[in-house]
Formats: sequence, C-alpha cells, structure tokens
Amino acid sequence: MPTVHPVLAPYVRAIHVYDVEYDGPGVHIGMPSTELTWVLPLDEPLAVSWDGAPDTRTTAWTSVSGLHTRAAAVHHGDRQRGIQLALTTAGARALFGTPAAALAGHLLELSDVAPGLADLPEQVAAAPSWTERVEILQGALVRSLHRLEQPAPRGEVARAMALLTRGVTVAATADDVGYSRRRLSTLVRDEVGLAPKAYQRLARFTGAHERLRRAAATGEVSVAAVAAASGYADQAHLAREWAGFAGCSPTEWVRREFPIVQASGVLDTGR
Repeated sequence: MPTVHPVLAPYVRAIHVYDVEYDGPGVHIGMPSTELTWVLPLDEPLAVSWDGAPDTRTTAWTSVSGLHTRAAAVHHGDRQRGIQLALTTAGARALFGTPAAALAGHLLELSDVAPGLADLPEQVAAAPSWTERVEILQGALVRSLHRLEQPAPRGEVARAMALLTRGVTVAATADDVGYSRRRLSTLVRDEVGLAPKAYQRLARFTGAHERLRRAAATGEVSVAAVAAASGYADQAHLAREWAGFAGCSPTEWVRREFPIVQASGVLDTGR
C-alpha cells in the first residue's frame, strides 16, 4: 500500500493499488464505511450501483461515493486494475471544496464533484508505472489542497465525531461539546450527511467489518469474537446490523469475499 503524503494524511486515510483477476464476471460488495470512497479504474470504466437498485447504476472512469448506509454493487469482468482512495469526511471539503454531507448517499463522477480534477483519471492511466500513477495522483491532490484552502470542520464537531466513533452516547457527546442534542444533530448532519446516531452505528459497523476482514485474511474467523470486540450485544445483534448495512449475512459476506475461508459462530439471517 503506498504511503500517503504527509500533507494529505488528515484527508486521505489510505491509498490502495489493486490488480485482481477473477474466474469470470461478477459483483463485488462495496461496504458502507465512515470514509468516502474514490476509485480510479485503469482498463475499463467502473460500473457501480446501490445494492438491489440496478436503476442507480453508473459507468464511468471515476467513482466518488459519500457516506452511505447500504452496500454498493461493483460490477467487474475477468480483471480489475486501478487505485482506490479512502478519504476522511474532512477530505471532501479540503480536496474537493464541498462538505461530505453534499456527497452522502450518492455515486458520482469526479467531474461532478471536483471539475478542476476532471482530467486526473486520464493522466493517471497514461503513466507507465504504479509508482508514477500514485505520484501524479498525490501531486494533484496536494495542489488542490493548497488551491482551495478550505477551513477545517469546527473543532467541536470533529471532537463529537471522534467521541461517537468510540461509542460514546449521543447525549454524553452533546454534553461534552456543550451543545443540545438537537444542535449537535444539525451540525453533524451538515458536515457528514448523517444524524449522530446513524453515524455512530456506521462507525461501529466499520470497525466490525475491518475486524472480520482481518480475521478472514488469516483464515481464523469467529464472528462471535468480532461482535464482542466491536461493541455489539451479541452475534445476533451484529448479524442484524450486518444484514442491514451489507445486504447479506456475515457468513455470506465471508463466503463471497474469501471463498476458501469458513466462518464459524455465525448466526445466518437467511438474507
């Protein structure tokens, strides 16, 4: 995984270079997360839609998605190559000049979000190596950051989101930052596009997804252990939340994403 430029670190959580071969055409699950997702495919346009809603399908050389609470369906052929970035919610304003709230629940092309970066996918694709592609991409983002000079989110809002991510209740978070629950809800919605409680649920699910992914990568999967480590009441609670966010049970997700791994201790919801 490429190292993120220090200037971009508050806004770009990770940069992933991918080159994946499949047995044939299929659909990859794009999981909900507290990060924005930006994909630049290399060989062919990316076809993506919201899970179960084929009428939302878009096909483009870039895909930018804000925070969302349902899975995306990423359609692929025999091979996929490209670069995927995970952006913080602050990154939307800093790099694109728009708050993350404006992107929430949407699948957009880069030209719709940041016209000044519209030619970036072509520049990246034309570069002869992964190293040069990443350098071109990060250079363009550094220039965009300096050009836009957008203010950071209000300190109390950033603190509130950090507390919510750690599982602090909405009421306690509001008290900590000195706002009423209604005022806090307005500020968080204006920044990320979700109410505090919804953001907190998404943050807990994001943590569970990362834990289950790491476990599946090692071949040692216990969904009960993931549920406990992620703050769920039990594995049934995690299974219900997983079905709501991912559109399938944890068992099915592991089977689809890691076909050689068997998940244990999973309550299958039948979805």
